[in-house]
Amino acid sequence: MGLHDNGTTGPGSWGAGAAAEEELAALALKILVAGGFGVGKTTLVGAVSEIRPLRTEELLSEAGELVDDTGGVDQKSTTTVAMDFGRITIRAGLSLYLFGTPGQDRFWFLWDELSQGALGAVVLADTRRLEDCFPAVDYFEHRRIPFVVAVNCFTGARSYASDEVSRALDLEQGTPVVLCDARDKDSGKEVLIRLVEYAGRVHTARLLDAVGP
Repeated sequence: MGLHDNGTTGPGSWGAGAAAEEELAALALKILVAGGFGVGKTTLVGAVSEIRPLRTEELLSEAGELVDDTGGVDQKSTTTVAMDFGRITIRAGLSLYLFGTPGQDRFWFLWDELSQGALGAVVLADTRRLEDCFPAVDYFEHRRIPFVVAVNCFTGARSYASDEVSRALDLEQGTPVVLCDARDKDSGKEVLIRLVEYAGRVHTARLLDAVGP
């Protein structure tokens, strides 16, 4: 707060101070949304975002057909080439900034940049192409970034229990697996809340370990 020449604090400066304190009280967390090609990352970000989401989708090209596996998602005509971005307010004072990562291997050089400062990640999975989310699982496990696996329940796909998916992906003990519909805002919000809670526990445990007895 600024001081007047007589050393007193003006009323305007109190307002500025209150605004600054309010801004500090608001917490914004960075979350990644990852997974294989065509698993629903763009759909999830768009469904939950309270602002118009930023998308970097381009039409699939003939050149891309040589490197992108579109098996099981034959009707998909676009792909994310940089990132998706959205924002959702979980509760008063807590907002999440969502960054959807590109799914193809050739765009993975962007992942290191996007993951800087992230609280955690959602790994979307499609049980028809479960192997497509292995690279994302490995990426976050190796970098010790907390994540949850969200099984996007596509129409016609066989249903599996959470523990079956966990075993199939060989997840580390305690990694949450949840079922969701990426098209539904409430379903997507529940996934994000589960991630924030889990990531909070992981980071707290690490801080306590670092402090030691």
